[in-house]
Amino acid sequence: MIIPAPARYTQADGEPFALTGPIRLAVRGLPEPVPTALADLRDALSAAGALVLGEPPEDGETGEGEEPPEGRDSGADEPREISLELTGGTPDALPLSAQSAEGEAYRLVIAADRIALHALAPTGLAYGLRTLTELVRGADEAGQNGLAPAEITDAPRYPWRGLSLDVVRHFFDVDAVREVIDLLASVKMNALHLHLSDDQAWRLELASRPRLTEVTGHGQVDDSLTGDSPHEVGRGGGEPGFYSRADWESILDHAAARGVTIIPEFDVPGHTHAALVAYPELTADGEQLEPYSGTRVGFSQITLHQQAAEPFLRDVFDELAEITPGPYLHGGGDEAQVTTKEDYREVLGLLGQIVQESGKVLVVWQEAAQGDLPEDAVVQYWSPGGEATDAVVEAARRGHDILMSPGDRVYLDMKYDEDFPLGLTWAGTVDVAASYDWDPGNYLDGVPADQVRGVEAAVWTETLTNSEELFRMLLPRLAAAAEVAWSPQEVREESGFEGFASRLAALAPQWQRRGWAFHRSAQIDWS
Repeated sequence: MIIPAPARYTQADGEPFALTGPIRLAVRGLPEPVPTALADLRDALSAAGALVLGEPPEDGETGEGEEPPEGRDSGADEPREISLELTGGTPDALPLSAQSAEGEAYRLVIAADRIALHALAPTGLAYGLRTLTELVRGADEAGQNGLAPAEITDAPRYPWRGLSLDVVRHFFDVDAVREVIDLLASVKMNALHLHLSDDQAWRLELASRPRLTEVTGHGQVDDSLTGDSPHEVGRGGGEPGFYSRADWESILDHAAARGVTIIPEFDVPGHTHAALVAYPELTADGEQLEPYSGTRVGFSQITLHQQAAEPFLRDVFDELAEITPGPYLHGGGDEAQVTTKEDYREVLGLLGQIVQESGKVLVVWQEAAQGDLPEDAVVQYWSPGGEATDAVVEAARRGHDILMSPGDRVYLDMKYDEDFPLGLTWAGTVDVAASYDWDPGNYLDGVPADQVRGVEAAVWTETLTNSEELFRMLLPRLAAAAEVAWSPQEVREESGFEGFASRLAALAPQWQRRGWAFHRSAQIDWS
């Protein structure tokens, strides 16, 4: 029971690979993300009853395998082996690109006495290990003591498979973000887009602009100030805060160990009230503004009419580039409703220049497709209903890749149904089947299938105040988005939603073991 479904899974004849007794892991010195994935496999094998041994010693070395516990003999039989092999090198490739996806492929062969995992790159080995770990845990939870012989050949459909997480409307601390990263890795997602600035607060400490977090770092939504429309709903509560430089390093390190790229977002020219509060010289008249804790959007802006604007934008994006090892910076660009078209295009032009000069790749929301973007910029589509704006289609025609985040499919802050206590409804209700039953390759008329870079689910946190609420919105729908992003369309069509739902239900014990809350959707037979 694997999620996301592999590209090819062929069962074979023969005896199963037993999950009890001695098993040797034949692996040495492989870089991240392999060690982290390997540790998870060790834990799963041990839980299933195996005695996990390390590499046999080379000349002059002592063995690194575990000694049998007191009173337990490893037996006279030769240990069965799980071997990992890098079958070739792949040149350095831009993460989350078609070239990098080649290194994510793997081949897993399960036989009675040996399991062999082959991949071109360490990332592929890590994904193969995650598949094997899921098989081991599934067998253990089903009371089976072995894995049936099989061959799995697998590779992702899309190179960009991620989640956008809003940590502004409500703050989620480092531990919560680390848990989200673990969840992403468990379903072979490889990108976490962190929305770090908005009208309510600024969440990342910057040495160049310390007042951003000193003045507004503890802001968040207050339910006493939200409106009545579907776009203006929120809840108060939760612990406010921001990420220090040490916090940021911790998030980056945790992500790197799991093969997840962090894409940080500072949203401009709109969604900038918190920045205006911290630096009044960015406002039209230099007026000191009051903090904002509602959920209305589209009322704030930074324009280049203020002399302070360009130095501010250069400071924050240059420093963000400096402290972020990944190749992408997200510049927002959405819902700038009070900004004239000319002012908007000026800000986006400068933003593209700054990001390009920093050596990074710019990512923007769909509204920014109207701007003069760098050639390699990625445009993120979020509107519900599959209606592409002319600007998005034109951006694709100019060669920009499109990242798919349609609100009626993968905005995971939408309610599961009208009666669900959390979430919003402006894009409708989104249950598990809605997140699963769509094809990113033909969702937007006028956008060629080969220019869809990937799928990024999103969760906005106007109504989410803690990790339990966050995970209830993510699960089980994030698993559906993960399979849409990874598995070939023909494999998903053959399985259908019913096949996916049966595999999804089998993951519930693993989520419970991790302490991850989830919604028991009526669309899934959890028994």
